[in-house]
Amino acid sequence: QVQLVESGGGLVQAGGSLRLSCAASGSAFSFNAMGWYRQAPGKQRELVVRISSSGSTNYADSVKGRFTISGDNAKNTVYLQMNSLKPEDTAVYYCYANRYLDTYWGQGTQVTVSS
Repeated sequence: QVQLVESGGGLVQAGGSLRLSCAASGSAFSFNAMGWYRQAPGKQRELVVRISSSGSTNYADSVKGRFTISGDNAKNTVYLQMNSLKPEDTAVYYCYANRYLDTYWGQGTQVTVSS
């Protein structure tokens, strides 16, 4: 019933920027929280950032000060502005949306940062 469509990944040089988007469809209700996880080669999946319906945010220490999340509750859409990108940011980024006990996932978008 719920589908998340994300976009905005690509290949950039170290120090560059990208903006990811994630839009939810198929739901008649706002989500409790949305955000991104990422999976880097040889590493465990980690939470990058999340934003609640009230606007509160939580960032991983590794991206704090470089990444900024914003949201539109009415459209169930979130955006991730990624600045000062580093090679260690290279990963597949998966957006997610949570409502009560249910969690939904986007298809993933690849972010590659060259050194």
